[in-house]
Amino acid sequence: MQSLWKRFDRIIVFDTETTGIEPRQERIIEIGAVALEAGAETGCFNCLVPLPEGKTLPPFIVQLTGITDAQLAAEGIGQEEAAKKFCALLEGAEKPLLVAYNAQFDLNFLFYFLNPYGLAGALRKPRFLDALTVYRDRRDYPHKLCDAIAAYHLEDEAVNSHRAVDDARATVRLLESMAAERDDLDRYIDLFGVHPKYGVSGRKIASITYHAQPYQRGAPLYERVSRQGGAAT
Repeated sequence: MQSLWKRFDRIIVFDTETTGIEPRQERIIEIGAVALEAGAETGCFNCLVPLPEGKTLPPFIVQLTGITDAQLAAEGIGQEEAAKKFCALLEGAEKPLLVAYNAQFDLNFLFYFLNPYGLAGALRKPRFLDALTVYRDRRDYPHKLCDAIAAYHLEDEAVNSHRAVDDARATVRLLESMAAERDDLDRYIDLFGVHPKYGVSGRKIASITYHAQPYQRGAPLYERVSRQGGAAT
């Protein structure tokens, strides 16, 4: 991942587990992150976040993640505390990079997670990388994290458990494998591929260029954007 380390002094790979897909209505129930410097893990963070009183987890979320209401109540910490712990991973970094697999989803949720406590400003400094956008350029559909793990034969090193810190670490291993295959990851900074028909999902991020990305491999997305004069969707 030398192309990234030439530009950034800290890479934070994160993941969220949520109660649904709409960030303005649903909530983060688990957030995890791994901080890297010079290619080595220097910190990690993972916590459960209880729901407001009277709210319960949808059954399909319990089935998907294994997280239960009892677990959230017994092991969870307050949202404000969790938000501050996440932001602490960014402190001291001069050139931070935030990475997630399907980053548009996680960054939307992260904004609404931090915003009630005046912490959303922490997202102004980092640049963003979507590992899913890179993977779509490398392999044909399907494109779930578990598919990427299998495609790069990482089953003994990574697991798509639908638990936040596990999936963050799996994304780290995936990034390393994709970089070993072709280290053009820096070309995807602040460039997110979107569904060719439905476009951007969720709230647009001002610093991101969005561009339609086919579900079958072709020219790298950054080359298609360049040929079209950087036009965003």
